[in-house]
Amino acid sequence: MGRKVISILCAAGLLAGLLTGCSGKSSEEKQAADKDNKDSVIVTMPTTSEPESGFDPAYGWGAGEHVHEPLIQSTLTTTTKDLKIEKDLAVDYSVSEDGLTWTVTIRDDVKFTDGEKLTAEDVAFTYNNCKEKSSVNDFTMLDRAVAVDDTTVEFKMTKPYSIWPYTMAIVGIVPEHAYDENYGQNPVGSGRYIMKQWDKGQQVIFEANPDYYGEAPEMKKVTVLFMEEDAALAAAMAGQVDVAHTAASYSDQSVDGYHLLAVQTVDNRGFNLPVAEPQEKDGIAYGNAFTADVNVRRAINIGIDRDEMIENVLNGYGTKAYSVCDKMPWYNGDSEVTYDSDEAKRLLDEAGWKEGHDGIREKDGIKAAFTLMFSNGDSVRQALAEDVSNQLKEIGIEVTTEGVGWDTAYDRAQSEPLVWGWGAHTPMELYNIYHTLSGTGIGQAEYSPYANETVDRYMDEALASGSLEESYELWQKAQWDGTTGITQDGDIPWIWLCNIDHLYFVKDGLKVADQKIHPHGHGWSIVNNVDQWSWE
Repeated sequence: MGRKVISILCAAGLLAGLLTGCSGKSSEEKQAADKDNKDSVIVTMPTTSEPESGFDPAYGWGAGEHVHEPLIQSTLTTTTKDLKIEKDLAVDYSVSEDGLTWTVTIRDDVKFTDGEKLTAEDVAFTYNNCKEKSSVNDFTMLDRAVAVDDTTVEFKMTKPYSIWPYTMAIVGIVPEHAYDENYGQNPVGSGRYIMKQWDKGQQVIFEANPDYYGEAPEMKKVTVLFMEEDAALAAAMAGQVDVAHTAASYSDQSVDGYHLLAVQTVDNRGFNLPVAEPQEKDGIAYGNAFTADVNVRRAINIGIDRDEMIENVLNGYGTKAYSVCDKMPWYNGDSEVTYDSDEAKRLLDEAGWKEGHDGIREKDGIKAAFTLMFSNGDSVRQALAEDVSNQLKEIGIEVTTEGVGWDTAYDRAQSEPLVWGWGAHTPMELYNIYHTLSGTGIGQAEYSPYANETVDRYMDEALASGSLEESYELWQKAQWDGTTGITQDGDIPWIWLCNIDHLYFVKDGLKVADQKIHPHGHGWSIVNNVDQWSWE
Protein backbone atom coordinates (compact mmCIF):
# COMPACT_ATOMS: atom_id res chain seq x y z
CA MET A 1 0.00 0.00 0.00
CA GLY A 2 1.41 3.39 -1.01
CA ARG A 3 2.44 6.04 1.51
CA LYS A 4 -0.12 8.53 0.13
CA VAL A 5 -2.96 5.99 0.52
CA ILE A 6 -1.88 5.19 4.09
CA SER A 7 -1.82 8.89 5.02
CA ILE A 8 -5.30 9.37 3.54
CA LEU A 9 -6.68 6.43 5.51
CA CYS A 10 -5.06 7.68 8.71
CA ALA A 11 -6.51 11.13 8.10
CA ALA A 12 -9.95 9.61 7.68
CA GLY A 13 -9.71 7.97 11.09
CA LEU A 14 -8.60 11.19 12.75
CA LEU A 15 -11.39 13.16 11.08
CA ALA A 16 -14.05 10.69 12.19
CA GLY A 17 -12.85 11.14 15.76
CA LEU A 18 -12.99 14.93 15.45
CA LEU A 19 -16.53 15.02 14.09
CA THR A 20 -17.76 12.50 16.68
CA GLY A 21 -15.97 14.13 19.60
CA CYS A 22 -17.20 17.65 18.91
CA SER A 23 -20.86 16.77 18.60
CA GLY A 24 -21.34 13.81 20.91
CA LYS A 25 -22.92 12.02 17.96
CA SER A 26 -21.43 9.87 15.25
CA SER A 27 -20.51 11.78 12.10
CA GLU A 28 -23.20 9.84 10.20
CA GLU A 29 -25.91 10.84 12.71
CA LYS A 30 -24.74 14.41 12.70
CA GLN A 31 -24.75 14.72 8.91
CA ALA A 32 -28.13 13.01 8.61
CA ALA A 33 -29.62 15.57 10.96
CA ASP A 34 -28.00 18.44 9.06
CA LYS A 35 -29.15 17.21 5.65
CA ASP A 36 -32.72 16.76 6.88
CA ASN A 37 -32.74 20.51 7.40
CA LYS A 38 -31.04 21.15 4.07
CA ASP A 39 -29.50 24.28 5.53
CA SER A 40 -26.01 23.31 6.69
CA VAL A 41 -22.71 22.64 5.00
CA ILE A 42 -19.25 21.34 6.01
CA VAL A 43 -16.27 22.79 4.14
CA THR A 44 -12.56 22.01 4.42
CA MET A 45 -9.77 24.59 4.10
CA PRO A 46 -5.97 24.38 4.35
CA THR A 47 -4.54 24.64 7.85
CA THR A 48 -2.97 27.94 6.79
CA SER A 49 -6.46 29.42 6.43
CA GLU A 50 -7.06 29.41 10.17
CA PRO A 51 -6.50 33.01 11.35
CA GLU A 52 -3.67 32.91 13.89
CA SER A 53 -4.80 36.14 15.55
CA GLY A 54 -8.47 35.32 15.44
CA PHE A 55 -11.33 36.94 13.57
CA ASP A 56 -10.18 40.53 13.98
CA PRO A 57 -9.92 42.77 10.88
CA ALA A 58 -7.05 44.68 12.49
CA TYR A 59 -4.90 41.55 12.30
CA GLY A 60 -5.80 40.32 8.86
CA TRP A 61 -9.22 38.66 9.08
CA GLY A 62 -10.82 39.30 5.69
CA ALA A 63 -7.74 40.99 4.33
CA GLY A 64 -4.04 40.60 3.85
CA GLU A 65 -2.65 38.28 1.22
CA HIS A 66 -5.72 36.06 1.14
CA VAL A 67 -8.48 38.63 0.63
CA HIS A 68 -12.02 37.47 1.32
CA GLU A 69 -15.33 38.66 2.71
CA PRO A 70 -15.23 38.56 6.52
CA LEU A 71 -18.71 36.91 6.95
CA ILE A 72 -18.98 37.83 10.65
CA GLN A 73 -18.64 41.56 10.09
CA SER A 74 -20.27 43.83 7.53
CA THR A 75 -18.21 45.90 5.10
CA LEU A 76 -18.95 49.31 3.62
CA THR A 77 -18.79 47.98 0.06
CA THR A 78 -18.53 44.61 -1.67
CA THR A 79 -17.15 43.45 -5.01
CA THR A 80 -19.31 41.90 -7.72
CA LYS A 81 -18.50 38.83 -9.78
CA ASP A 82 -16.76 41.06 -12.35
CA LEU A 83 -14.89 42.91 -9.59
CA LYS A 84 -16.93 46.10 -9.77
CA ILE A 85 -18.03 47.85 -6.56
CA GLU A 86 -21.42 47.47 -4.88
CA LYS A 87 -22.63 48.98 -1.61
CA ASP A 88 -23.20 47.05 1.62
CA LEU A 89 -23.31 49.17 4.79
CA ALA A 90 -22.73 52.22 2.62
CA VAL A 91 -25.73 53.77 0.92
CA ASP A 92 -23.64 56.46 -0.72
CA TYR A 93 -20.02 57.56 -0.99
CA SER A 94 -18.10 60.33 -2.73
CA VAL A 95 -14.62 61.79 -2.86
CA SER A 96 -13.58 65.44 -2.72
CA GLU A 97 -12.13 67.15 -5.77
CA ASP A 98 -8.60 67.01 -4.34
CA GLY A 99 -9.02 63.29 -3.57
CA LEU A 100 -8.16 63.76 0.09
CA THR A 101 -11.58 63.21 1.71
CA TRP A 102 -13.90 60.28 1.16
CA THR A 103 -17.40 60.78 2.61
CA VAL A 104 -19.51 57.69 3.24
CA THR A 105 -23.13 57.57 4.35
CA ILE A 106 -24.18 54.31 6.00
CA ARG A 107 -27.45 52.54 6.70
CA ASP A 108 -29.26 53.44 9.93
CA ASP A 109 -31.00 50.07 10.42
CA VAL A 110 -28.03 47.85 11.32
CA LYS A 111 -27.40 46.27 14.72
CA PHE A 112 -24.55 44.24 16.07
CA THR A 113 -25.37 40.76 17.30
CA ASP A 114 -25.30 42.03 20.90
CA GLY A 115 -28.23 44.31 20.07
CA GLU A 116 -26.30 47.59 19.93
CA LYS A 117 -26.78 49.85 16.92
CA LEU A 118 -23.95 50.19 14.40
CA THR A 119 -23.06 53.83 13.82
CA ALA A 120 -20.45 55.88 12.00
CA GLU A 121 -18.49 55.96 15.28
CA ASP A 122 -17.94 52.20 14.93
CA VAL A 123 -16.79 52.66 11.33
CA ALA A 124 -14.32 55.38 12.29
CA PHE A 125 -13.08 53.34 15.25
CA THR A 126 -12.55 50.27 13.05
CA TYR A 127 -10.45 52.09 10.47
CA ASN A 128 -8.41 54.07 12.98
CA ASN A 129 -7.76 50.84 14.88
CA CYS A 130 -6.63 49.11 11.67
CA LYS A 131 -4.34 52.01 10.83
CA GLU A 132 -2.77 51.82 14.28
CA LYS A 133 -2.47 48.05 14.64
CA SER A 134 -2.56 46.33 11.26
CA SER A 135 0.67 44.64 10.22
CA VAL A 136 -1.10 42.93 7.30
CA ASN A 137 -2.76 45.80 5.44
CA ASP A 138 -1.29 49.03 4.18
CA PHE A 139 -3.17 51.98 5.72
CA THR A 140 -0.48 54.59 5.10
CA MET A 141 -2.83 56.40 2.72
CA LEU A 142 -5.31 56.99 5.58
CA ASP A 143 -4.68 59.88 7.93
CA ARG A 144 -7.76 59.35 10.12
CA ALA A 145 -11.42 58.44 10.02
CA VAL A 146 -13.95 60.85 11.58
CA ALA A 147 -17.61 60.26 12.43
CA VAL A 148 -19.47 63.39 11.36
CA ASP A 149 -22.79 62.11 12.75
CA ASP A 150 -24.42 58.71 13.35
CA THR A 151 -24.62 57.86 9.65
CA THR A 152 -21.74 59.82 8.09
CA VAL A 153 -18.04 59.05 8.24
CA GLU A 154 -15.20 60.93 6.59
CA PHE A 155 -11.90 59.34 5.66
CA LYS A 156 -9.11 61.90 5.63
CA MET A 157 -6.37 60.68 3.32
CA THR A 158 -2.65 61.40 3.32
CA LYS A 159 -2.69 61.26 -0.48
CA PRO A 160 -5.30 60.72 -3.20
CA TYR A 161 -6.29 57.07 -3.39
CA SER A 162 -8.91 56.38 -6.07
CA ILE A 163 -9.07 52.66 -5.31
CA TRP A 164 -10.25 53.21 -1.71
CA PRO A 165 -13.58 51.43 -2.47
CA TYR A 166 -11.62 48.16 -2.79
CA THR A 167 -10.25 48.67 0.71
CA MET A 168 -13.78 49.38 1.98
CA ALA A 169 -14.84 45.99 0.56
CA ILE A 170 -12.59 43.94 2.87
CA VAL A 171 -12.50 45.79 6.20
CA GLY A 172 -15.10 44.32 8.55
CA ILE A 173 -16.71 46.82 10.92
CA VAL A 174 -16.27 46.05 14.64
CA PRO A 175 -18.20 47.53 17.61
CA GLU A 176 -16.20 50.09 19.56
CA HIS A 177 -18.11 49.27 22.76
CA ALA A 178 -17.28 45.54 22.55
CA TYR A 179 -13.73 45.68 21.30
CA ASP A 180 -10.72 44.69 23.37
CA GLU A 181 -7.57 42.60 23.01
CA ASN A 182 -9.64 39.41 23.03
CA TYR A 183 -12.05 40.48 20.30
CA GLY A 184 -10.63 38.10 17.71
CA GLN A 185 -11.42 35.11 19.90
CA ASN A 186 -15.08 36.08 20.45
CA PRO A 187 -16.01 38.49 17.65
CA VAL A 188 -19.19 40.55 17.64
CA GLY A 189 -20.31 41.76 14.22
CA SER A 190 -23.30 42.64 12.07
CA GLY A 191 -22.60 40.33 9.12
CA ARG A 192 -24.40 37.35 7.67
CA TYR A 193 -23.04 34.91 10.26
CA ILE A 194 -22.21 34.61 13.93
CA MET A 195 -19.16 32.66 15.04
CA LYS A 196 -20.58 30.09 17.46
CA GLN A 197 -17.60 27.83 18.14
CA TRP A 198 -13.89 27.77 17.46
CA ASP A 199 -11.87 24.68 18.27
CA LYS A 200 -8.40 25.96 17.51
CA GLY A 201 -6.39 23.83 15.17
CA GLN A 202 -9.51 21.94 14.13
CA GLN A 203 -12.67 23.79 13.13
CA VAL A 204 -14.84 26.88 13.34
CA ILE A 205 -18.64 26.87 13.26
CA PHE A 206 -20.77 29.74 11.98
CA GLU A 207 -24.51 30.16 12.32
CA ALA A 208 -26.73 32.56 10.39
CA ASN A 209 -27.34 35.93 12.03
CA PRO A 210 -31.12 36.06 12.65
CA ASP A 211 -31.03 39.87 12.76
CA TYR A 212 -29.04 40.36 9.56
CA TYR A 213 -30.30 43.42 7.68
CA GLY A 214 -29.88 41.83 4.24
CA GLU A 215 -31.36 38.77 2.62
CA ALA A 216 -31.47 35.85 5.07
CA PRO A 217 -28.78 33.22 4.36
CA GLU A 218 -29.91 29.96 2.77
CA MET A 219 -27.23 28.11 4.73
CA LYS A 220 -27.99 28.45 8.41
CA LYS A 221 -24.90 26.61 9.62
CA VAL A 222 -21.40 26.55 8.11
CA THR A 223 -18.68 24.34 9.59
CA VAL A 224 -15.11 24.89 8.40
CA LEU A 225 -12.56 22.14 9.04
CA PHE A 226 -8.86 23.03 8.80
CA MET A 227 -6.82 20.20 7.30
CA GLU A 228 -4.13 19.25 4.82
CA GLU A 229 -5.01 18.06 1.33
CA ASP A 230 -4.59 14.36 2.23
CA ALA A 231 -7.02 14.71 5.11
CA ALA A 232 -9.50 16.68 3.02
CA LEU A 233 -9.49 13.96 0.36
CA ALA A 234 -9.98 11.32 3.05
CA ALA A 235 -12.92 13.29 4.43
CA ALA A 236 -14.54 13.36 1.00
CA MET A 237 -13.88 9.67 0.40
CA ALA A 238 -15.57 8.93 3.71
CA GLY A 239 -18.52 11.20 2.82
CA GLN A 240 -17.92 13.29 5.92
CA VAL A 241 -17.73 16.73 4.31
CA ASP A 242 -19.64 18.60 1.63
CA VAL A 243 -16.83 20.60 0.04
CA ALA A 244 -13.21 19.48 0.22
CA HIS A 245 -10.36 21.61 -1.12
CA THR A 246 -7.88 19.72 -3.27
CA ALA A 247 -4.95 20.17 -5.63
CA ALA A 248 -4.24 19.34 -9.25
CA SER A 249 -2.23 16.31 -8.14
CA TYR A 250 -5.46 14.78 -6.80
CA SER A 251 -7.70 15.94 -9.64
CA ASP A 252 -7.72 12.54 -11.32
CA GLN A 253 -9.16 10.90 -8.19
CA SER A 254 -12.71 9.62 -8.49
CA VAL A 255 -14.67 10.21 -5.29
CA ASP A 256 -18.02 8.46 -5.14
CA GLY A 257 -20.87 10.90 -4.63
CA TYR A 258 -18.78 13.98 -5.44
CA HIS A 259 -17.89 16.03 -8.50
CA LEU A 260 -14.85 18.22 -9.10
CA LEU A 261 -15.41 21.99 -9.10
CA ALA A 262 -12.74 24.16 -10.76
CA VAL A 263 -12.86 27.89 -9.97
CA GLN A 264 -10.93 30.35 -12.12
CA THR A 265 -8.52 32.60 -10.25
CA VAL A 266 -6.07 35.43 -10.43
CA ASP A 267 -3.92 33.25 -8.13
CA ASN A 268 -0.92 33.50 -10.38
CA ARG A 269 2.58 32.07 -10.38
CA GLY A 270 5.50 33.83 -11.97
CA PHE A 271 9.11 34.82 -11.37
CA ASN A 272 11.01 38.08 -11.24
CA LEU A 273 13.92 38.87 -13.57
CA PRO A 274 16.23 41.47 -12.00
CA VAL A 275 16.76 44.21 -14.59
CA ALA A 276 19.76 46.00 -13.08
CA GLU A 277 23.43 45.24 -13.56
CA PRO A 278 25.02 43.55 -10.52
CA GLN A 279 25.74 45.83 -7.57
CA GLU A 280 25.72 45.66 -3.80
CA LYS A 281 24.16 47.90 -1.18
CA ASP A 282 24.13 47.37 2.60
CA GLY A 283 25.39 43.83 2.20
CA ILE A 284 22.64 42.80 -0.23
CA ALA A 285 23.35 41.89 -3.85
CA TYR A 286 21.12 43.54 -6.47
CA GLY A 287 20.84 42.90 -10.18
CA ASN A 288 21.94 40.10 -12.48
CA ALA A 289 24.37 40.29 -15.40
CA PHE A 290 22.32 37.90 -17.56
CA THR A 291 18.75 39.03 -16.88
CA ALA A 292 19.76 42.71 -17.09
CA ASP A 293 19.60 42.29 -20.88
CA VAL A 294 16.03 43.20 -21.93
CA ASN A 295 16.25 40.88 -24.94
CA VAL A 296 17.00 38.00 -22.60
CA ARG A 297 13.89 38.80 -20.64
CA ARG A 298 11.80 39.05 -23.82
CA ALA A 299 13.21 35.75 -25.10
CA ILE A 300 12.35 34.01 -21.85
CA ASN A 301 8.78 35.35 -21.95
CA ILE A 302 8.03 33.92 -25.40
CA GLY A 303 10.27 30.88 -24.94
CA ILE A 304 7.93 29.30 -22.37
CA ASP A 305 5.02 27.17 -23.56
CA ARG A 306 2.36 27.96 -20.96
CA ASP A 307 -0.13 25.48 -22.42
CA GLU A 308 2.34 22.65 -21.96
CA MET A 309 3.08 23.82 -18.43
CA ILE A 310 -0.60 23.93 -17.43
CA GLU A 311 -1.22 20.48 -18.89
CA ASN A 312 1.83 18.78 -17.39
CA VAL A 313 2.11 20.54 -14.03
CA LEU A 314 -1.51 21.43 -13.27
CA ASN A 315 -3.26 18.53 -15.04
CA GLY A 316 -5.00 21.14 -17.18
CA TYR A 317 -6.48 23.05 -14.22
CA GLY A 318 -5.23 26.55 -14.82
CA THR A 319 -5.18 29.44 -17.27
CA LYS A 320 -2.27 31.17 -18.94
CA ALA A 321 -0.97 34.21 -17.07
CA TYR A 322 0.58 37.21 -18.75
CA SER A 323 0.33 39.69 -15.89
CA VAL A 324 -0.41 39.93 -12.19
CA CYS A 325 -3.97 41.00 -12.96
CA ASP A 326 -5.36 38.85 -15.81
CA LYS A 327 -9.15 39.22 -16.22
CA MET A 328 -9.32 42.18 -13.82
CA PRO A 329 -11.03 45.44 -14.94
CA TRP A 330 -7.60 47.12 -15.02
CA TYR A 331 -5.88 44.40 -17.10
CA ASN A 332 -4.22 45.37 -20.38
CA GLY A 333 -4.60 42.68 -23.06
CA ASP A 334 -1.36 43.86 -24.68
CA SER A 335 0.38 41.76 -22.03
CA GLU A 336 -0.46 38.58 -23.96
CA VAL A 337 2.21 36.86 -26.02
CA THR A 338 2.39 33.77 -28.24
CA TYR A 339 4.84 30.96 -27.55
CA ASP A 340 7.58 31.14 -30.18
CA SER A 341 10.85 29.36 -29.43
CA ASP A 342 12.33 30.27 -32.83
CA GLU A 343 11.78 33.97 -32.20
CA ALA A 344 13.20 33.55 -28.69
CA LYS A 345 16.37 32.04 -30.18
CA ARG A 346 16.56 34.84 -32.74
CA LEU A 347 16.34 37.48 -30.00
CA LEU A 348 19.16 35.84 -28.09
CA ASP A 349 21.29 35.53 -31.23
CA GLU A 350 20.68 39.18 -32.09
CA ALA A 351 21.64 40.22 -28.56
CA GLY A 352 24.95 38.39 -28.89
CA TRP A 353 24.19 35.34 -26.77
CA LYS A 354 25.83 32.64 -28.87
CA GLU A 355 25.39 28.92 -28.34
CA GLY A 356 28.43 27.14 -26.87
CA HIS A 357 29.66 23.58 -27.42
CA ASP A 358 27.44 22.37 -24.56
CA GLY A 359 24.33 24.03 -26.04
CA ILE A 360 24.33 26.82 -23.43
CA ARG A 361 24.75 30.34 -24.72
CA GLU A 362 27.46 32.80 -23.68
CA LYS A 363 28.30 36.44 -24.18
CA ASP A 364 31.48 38.25 -23.13
CA GLY A 365 32.38 35.39 -20.83
CA ILE A 366 28.99 35.39 -19.10
CA LYS A 367 26.94 32.20 -19.23
CA ALA A 368 23.27 32.34 -20.19
CA ALA A 369 22.34 30.89 -16.83
CA PHE A 370 20.57 31.67 -13.58
CA THR A 371 19.24 30.00 -10.47
CA LEU A 372 15.46 29.83 -10.17
CA MET A 373 14.42 29.57 -6.54
CA PHE A 374 11.16 28.21 -5.15
CA SER A 375 9.85 28.00 -1.60
CA ASN A 376 10.66 24.78 0.25
CA GLY A 377 7.73 22.39 0.55
CA ASP A 378 5.69 23.92 -2.29
CA SER A 379 5.43 21.08 -4.79
CA VAL A 380 3.60 23.17 -7.41
CA ARG A 381 6.19 25.94 -7.44
CA GLN A 382 8.94 23.34 -7.57
CA ALA A 383 7.29 21.60 -10.54
CA LEU A 384 6.84 24.94 -12.32
CA ALA A 385 10.49 25.80 -11.74
CA GLU A 386 11.60 22.42 -13.11
CA ASP A 387 9.39 22.88 -16.17
CA VAL A 388 10.84 26.35 -16.77
CA SER A 389 14.32 24.82 -16.53
CA ASN A 390 13.51 22.10 -19.07
CA GLN A 391 11.87 24.51 -21.51
CA LEU A 392 14.54 27.21 -21.41
CA LYS A 393 17.29 24.66 -21.98
CA GLU A 394 15.77 24.23 -25.46
CA ILE A 395 16.64 27.83 -26.31
CA GLY A 396 20.12 27.65 -24.78
CA ILE A 397 19.53 28.94 -21.25
CA GLU A 398 20.70 26.92 -18.25
CA VAL A 399 18.38 27.17 -15.23
CA THR A 400 19.33 25.59 -11.91
CA THR A 401 16.41 25.15 -9.51
CA GLU A 402 16.78 25.52 -5.75
CA GLY A 403 14.40 25.21 -2.84
CA VAL A 404 14.83 28.02 -0.29
CA GLY A 405 13.26 29.31 2.90
CA TRP A 406 11.51 32.65 3.02
CA ASP A 407 14.03 33.84 5.60
CA THR A 408 16.60 34.19 2.82
CA ALA A 409 14.43 34.28 -0.32
CA TYR A 410 13.43 37.95 -0.10
CA ASP A 411 17.02 39.22 -0.10
CA ARG A 412 18.27 36.73 -2.68
CA ALA A 413 15.38 37.61 -5.03
CA GLN A 414 17.00 41.01 -5.57
CA SER A 415 19.64 39.29 -7.70
CA GLU A 416 18.18 35.85 -8.51
CA PRO A 417 14.76 34.91 -9.90
CA LEU A 418 12.23 33.39 -7.49
CA VAL A 419 8.87 31.74 -8.16
CA TRP A 420 6.16 33.83 -6.47
CA GLY A 421 2.43 33.62 -5.96
CA TRP A 422 0.36 36.80 -6.28
CA GLY A 423 -3.15 37.88 -7.17
CA ALA A 424 -5.55 40.32 -5.52
CA HIS A 425 -8.83 42.12 -6.06
CA THR A 426 -7.12 45.50 -6.18
CA PRO A 427 -4.78 47.34 -8.61
CA MET A 428 -2.37 47.92 -5.72
CA GLU A 429 -0.86 44.57 -6.63
CA LEU A 430 0.55 46.25 -9.74
CA TYR A 431 1.80 49.18 -7.70
CA ASN A 432 3.53 47.05 -5.08
CA ILE A 433 5.35 44.98 -7.68
CA TYR A 434 6.28 47.57 -10.30
CA HIS A 435 6.39 51.02 -8.69
CA THR A 436 9.81 52.45 -7.85
CA LEU A 437 10.42 52.43 -4.13
CA SER A 438 12.76 54.78 -2.33
CA GLY A 439 15.46 53.75 0.10
CA THR A 440 17.83 51.65 -1.98
CA GLY A 441 19.33 54.44 -4.03
CA ILE A 442 19.04 52.38 -7.21
CA GLY A 443 15.33 52.62 -7.97
CA GLN A 444 13.87 49.38 -6.78
CA ALA A 445 10.40 48.08 -7.43
CA GLU A 446 9.64 45.59 -4.69
CA TYR A 447 11.27 42.17 -5.15
CA SER A 448 12.96 43.04 -8.43
CA PRO A 449 15.29 45.97 -9.02
CA TYR A 450 13.24 47.90 -11.55
CA ALA A 451 12.42 51.53 -12.22
CA ASN A 452 10.51 53.28 -15.00
CA GLU A 453 9.46 56.89 -14.44
CA THR A 454 6.65 56.68 -17.00
CA VAL A 455 5.20 53.55 -15.39
CA ASP A 456 5.44 55.25 -11.99
CA ARG A 457 3.67 58.33 -13.31
CA TYR A 458 0.75 56.38 -14.74
CA MET A 459 0.25 54.56 -11.46
CA ASP A 460 0.52 57.75 -9.43
CA GLU A 461 -2.03 59.39 -11.73
CA ALA A 462 -4.28 56.35 -11.40
CA LEU A 463 -4.32 56.71 -7.62
CA ALA A 464 -4.99 60.44 -7.95
CA SER A 465 -7.73 60.13 -10.57
CA GLY A 466 -11.21 61.45 -9.89
CA SER A 467 -12.96 58.09 -9.82
CA LEU A 468 -12.28 54.40 -9.67
CA GLU A 469 -13.50 53.92 -13.24
CA GLU A 470 -11.19 56.66 -14.55
CA SER A 471 -8.23 54.95 -12.93
CA TYR A 472 -8.58 51.73 -14.91
CA GLU A 473 -7.20 53.20 -18.15
CA LEU A 474 -4.17 54.59 -16.33
CA TRP A 475 -3.41 51.23 -14.72
CA GLN A 476 -3.62 49.74 -18.21
CA LYS A 477 -1.24 52.36 -19.61
CA ALA A 478 1.24 51.52 -16.86
CA GLN A 479 1.33 48.05 -18.34
CA TRP A 480 1.75 49.31 -21.93
CA ASP A 481 1.01 52.68 -23.51
CA GLY A 482 2.22 51.86 -27.02
CA THR A 483 5.77 52.99 -26.29
CA THR A 484 6.83 51.77 -22.87
CA GLY A 485 5.61 49.66 -19.99
CA ILE A 486 6.10 46.32 -18.28
CA THR A 487 4.94 43.99 -21.07
CA GLN A 488 6.80 42.07 -23.81
CA ASP A 489 7.73 45.09 -25.92
CA GLY A 490 8.59 47.03 -22.78
CA ASP A 491 10.81 46.25 -19.82
CA ILE A 492 9.29 42.83 -18.91
CA PRO A 493 10.82 42.58 -15.40
CA TRP A 494 8.49 39.69 -14.46
CA ILE A 495 7.53 36.48 -16.27
CA TRP A 496 4.00 35.27 -15.54
CA LEU A 497 3.25 31.60 -16.06
CA CYS A 498 -0.24 30.54 -15.01
CA ASN A 499 -3.27 31.23 -12.86
CA ILE A 500 -3.94 28.14 -10.77
CA ASP A 501 -7.54 26.93 -10.67
CA HIS A 502 -8.87 26.39 -7.15
CA LEU A 503 -10.20 22.84 -7.01
CA TYR A 504 -12.84 21.32 -4.75
CA PHE A 505 -14.60 18.00 -4.41
CA VAL A 506 -18.27 18.97 -4.00
CA LYS A 507 -20.93 16.55 -2.77
CA ASP A 508 -23.57 15.76 -5.37
CA GLY A 509 -26.78 17.66 -4.68
CA LEU A 510 -25.04 20.74 -3.27
CA LYS A 511 -25.34 23.82 -5.46
CA VAL A 512 -22.36 26.10 -4.86
CA ALA A 513 -23.28 29.62 -5.98
CA ASP A 514 -21.34 31.12 -8.90
CA GLN A 515 -17.92 32.22 -7.75
CA LYS A 516 -16.16 35.44 -8.59
CA ILE A 517 -12.54 35.04 -9.63
CA HIS A 518 -10.58 33.92 -6.59
CA PRO A 519 -7.52 35.88 -5.48
CA HIS A 520 -4.27 34.33 -4.24
CA GLY A 521 -4.87 31.83 -1.47
CA HIS A 522 -6.88 28.60 -1.62
CA GLY A 523 -8.97 29.33 1.46
CA TRP A 524 -11.87 31.53 2.50
CA SER A 525 -12.80 32.77 -0.99
CA ILE A 526 -14.92 29.68 -1.65
CA VAL A 527 -17.37 30.68 1.13
CA ASN A 528 -17.67 34.35 0.13
CA ASN A 529 -21.23 33.59 -0.97
CA VAL A 530 -21.97 30.51 1.15
CA ASP A 531 -25.18 32.23 2.26
CA GLN A 532 -26.48 31.65 -1.31
CA TRP A 533 -25.61 27.94 -1.53
CA SER A 534 -28.44 25.41 -1.50
CA TRP A 535 -29.20 21.70 -1.50
CA GLU A 536 -31.21 20.24 -4.35
